[in-house]
This record gives sequence, C-alpha cells and structure tokens, in this order.
Amino acid sequence: MLRVLRAGASASGAAVYRLEIDSRALSINERRLVGLAQAGDRLAFEELVRIHAVRLYGVVRQLCAGPQEAEEVTQEAFFRAWRAIGRFDGRSQLFTWLYRIGVNEAKRRAQRDERGLRTVSLEESPREPQDLSAAPEPRAERVEARAALERAVRALPLDYRAPLVLRDIEGLSTSEAAEILGVSEAALKSRLHRARAAVRDALGDQEGLGR
Repeated sequence: MLRVLRAGASASGAAVYRLEIDSRALSINERRLVGLAQAGDRLAFEELVRIHAVRLYGVVRQLCAGPQEAEEVTQEAFFRAWRAIGRFDGRSQLFTWLYRIGVNEAKRRAQRDERGLRTVSLEESPREPQDLSAAPEPRAERVEARAALERAVRALPLDYRAPLVLRDIEGLSTSEAAEILGVSEAALKSRLHRARAAVRDALGDQEGLGR
C-alpha cells in the first residue's frame, strides 16, 4: 500500500516526515524515478514521496485548520498524484505539479469543512486588530507578534492566503506560484498585494512581508 512515511511528530503534534534522499542528487534521480513511476513502479513513486513530502506538508499545513487535517490532505494529494502520474508531461517541475495537487486538495477540504476558520473579506476594511502594545516583556512581545502574524495569515481567505504562503513563506517565484494556483502572474500579484496589505493592517503595518 502506498504510504507517506513519517518519522514521528513534533511537540505541536504536526507530522514530521523522513527525508532520505540527498537533495544534491534529486535533479538527476528524479527523472528516472518519474519514468519508473509512470511505468507502474510503486517503489519509485514512494521515493518521490520521500523527496517531496516535507515541502508539500509544509505548504498544506499553512492552508489547513490543523496538523491532522494537513496530514490527511498531504496523504490524499500523494494518492491523487499516484493515480495521475501517467499524465505528468514534464513541462513543469514535479514539485510544482505536486504543489498544485496539494493546494487544490486543501481548497476542496476547506469548501467541505463547515468548521473552517473565520476569515476577513479583502473587499472590505478588516476588523480592528488586537492591540499588541501592552505585552509585559520583550520575549512575550516576540511570541505574541509571531502568534499575531500566524493569526493574520490564517484569517485570509484561502485564495489570498495561498499566494502569500507560496511567495513569502515558501519563497517561490511569481511564475511558479501562479502556475501552481492556475492563475495569471498578474492575478497572482494582485492577490498577493491584497494579502500583504491585509496582514500589515492586522499587524499595525509590521515590516518584512512587503519586500
């Protein structure tokens, strides 16, 4: 049975995946593994899972309500990828193709899940942000600022959160993020601009996300 291998769990309960292949060999090895997987080799596909599971989980974790849901979405994304691997034509990088599957699965899950986190509309003024100025100690301020940033990102509608996650957290290029989300680069930039503005508003114009 096809499995996403786990090494354990972090202190927060999030799944930790084992990465077993030297990243320096990926560009050479990946082509061979894709070819074998397209020929029906499950072991070759499991190697691809081990290569990409950490990155894919990291993305969908930012788009899901919690670590358990993110693990389920990651698992389902790889099952979908296995069923569709024969249609991968190599015109994009494999991780781009996998990200697209993972993001789409996260969107499907969010649409089905009535327990989803409350979001703010980017067409209207966001609600007043929590006042973070009264934190008693610098360390507490740093912890609260990080928590506030996470809340601000998670409050974004998924169509705006995903561009911000891919560009500002994952560090992908505009073209890569646009390809993953299936939108034009212009649309990606527009959504990203709105997402960054909403996060800055929620954080009192905190520096760092606008670069």
